[in-house]
Amino acid sequence: MRVLIIKTSSLGDVIHTLPALTDAARVFPGIRFDWVVEEAFAEIPSWHPAVQRVIPVSVRRWRKHPLKALDSGEWRAFRQAVSTTEYDVVIDAQGLLKSAWLGRYARSPVSGLDWQSAREPLASLFYSHRHAVPWGRHAVLRVRELFAQALGYSLPAEAGGERDGATDAGAGAYGLDHARVLATATHQPDTHAPYLVFLHGTTWATKHWPASYWRQLAERASAHGWQVRLPWGSLTEEERAKRIVAGIPGASVLPRLTLTDLAAELAEASACVAVDTGLGHLAAALDVPTLSLFGPTNPGFTGAWGRRQVHLAADFGCAPCLKKICDHTPTDDERTRFDLVTEQPLCFTRLAPPRVWAELEALLTQHDTHPRTPA
Repeated sequence: MRVLIIKTSSLGDVIHTLPALTDAARVFPGIRFDWVVEEAFAEIPSWHPAVQRVIPVSVRRWRKHPLKALDSGEWRAFRQAVSTTEYDVVIDAQGLLKSAWLGRYARSPVSGLDWQSAREPLASLFYSHRHAVPWGRHAVLRVRELFAQALGYSLPAEAGGERDGATDAGAGAYGLDHARVLATATHQPDTHAPYLVFLHGTTWATKHWPASYWRQLAERASAHGWQVRLPWGSLTEEERAKRIVAGIPGASVLPRLTLTDLAAELAEASACVAVDTGLGHLAAALDVPTLSLFGPTNPGFTGAWGRRQVHLAADFGCAPCLKKICDHTPTDDERTRFDLVTEQPLCFTRLAPPRVWAELEALLTQHDTHPRTPA
């Protein structure tokens, strides 16, 4: 069976799709997938053994410069790639107008979410087969249900009863081939001493754990003999990472890494601490013990899904607000107790460094991971 998947972005959404491929491969051992994905994330599908071909697109760039896309031949190459193969099934796992637009160039009928289930309901008008997948569940389970309906199989009974979407997420649920990830990485992590990775970068300003908190956590980790490594993806993130680790023994900022190289770094880590970020989902997909910190967002819907994943959500009055800009008005007590410049957003004051360190230590102890002997 040959299936075309359309799931272009974001990083977390792409990773959330992987367990559905694993489900399908267990039911149909010979199944092979082609995957249409944004070029920035094109490395990820290639790590799954059931993916035969990755078809990169750059919808964001094409929208900005449509004539360049035509002149360069990129658009023509995409159309040829999806239209020359007769697929048994085409699945639009994105549920957006942009993904529905891409799917119309496939020669085979497209399956997707129905009007009530799609993020952009109008997208459902472009599908030949529409499937109802209820909201209010973890994103991984919703994609798994869509694939099961589109390909005609039943999910395991335990898939519907997970807590935070994770009880049936065994070590191979994402299906990633660690050997393939490490073999294709040009940067090989230094594994002479156990280390932690702090995934401090994210998109919304409100999802950022305060930099001063990251520094306090790095100081505690260093005092207990751990090496700490911080990746970055922009100059702003690099500058913040340097401020966090400055002068802390054993704490360092990683060089600029490709997604594959960063995956290799994560795969060898003893544990990660993350905010609500796509890289936290990547750590989960690689089965790395990860402590994820949530302020304005809901881990029940988009938390890191898998084994050895711990979510700490702020029990603040207005959380989860799902807002990109914090509009909380501090009380007089909060103005007295907290630094309103560095401790923002205030919902993260419920996840202060001492509590996070205690949870991280418990996670490390649970999985029998030990640091190097302090100097």
